[in-house]
Amino acid sequence: MSSDITVEDRSQFESLLRPVLDLAYRYAYRLTLDRDAAMDLVQDASVIAFRSFRQFEPESNFKAWFLKILTNRYYRSRQAAARVAIVNLEDAPDLFLYRQARKLGQPLRDDPAAFVLGQADVAMIDAAMSRLADEYRVVATLHFVSQMSYEECAQTLDIPVGTVRSRLHRARRHLQVSLWQIAEERGYVSPEVDRTCLVAKRHML
Repeated sequence: MSSDITVEDRSQFESLLRPVLDLAYRYAYRLTLDRDAAMDLVQDASVIAFRSFRQFEPESNFKAWFLKILTNRYYRSRQAAARVAIVNLEDAPDLFLYRQARKLGQPLRDDPAAFVLGQADVAMIDAAMSRLADEYRVVATLHFVSQMSYEECAQTLDIPVGTVRSRLHRARRHLQVSLWQIAEERGYVSPEVDRTCLVAKRHML
């Protein structure tokens, strides 16, 4: 409990927390897509981390430890929240944007991912992220937004590195299809495309 934490502990905790607060807020915002909710999430995680600081191992990764607390708090807050529509693409193959662009008559020498992503602003990318299931959105946010390594993601989420890689692979595919769907909704590309051809270059996201 926090009553067991000394003044020295408090000082050490604050010195470790301060450098990761901006990253934590960006991560929380990408999860919640709401500034107030992100601030509340970071604040709640900070309180929990402070109360649990005696459990932190000094030689370990504080950033991963703190983001794990924040992630767990996010999952708990989501249990009672209604889910938005999720892209269901468990069987999507790995060439979505490439073949969709070809069907629209875009020259194959062009980069179809760049064609779509070139139209994307932050709000569009956030919208695409919000359509992912939590298990993919969390790991994608950690890796792509927070720029954490596979190993740090695994430590933060308490899962094997292989699971991180697998979830990121699926997240990439889902993001590509989500971005294409949003591009259609915004009129950037034609909606008259055969949706059975689910596509994309693996390295594009």
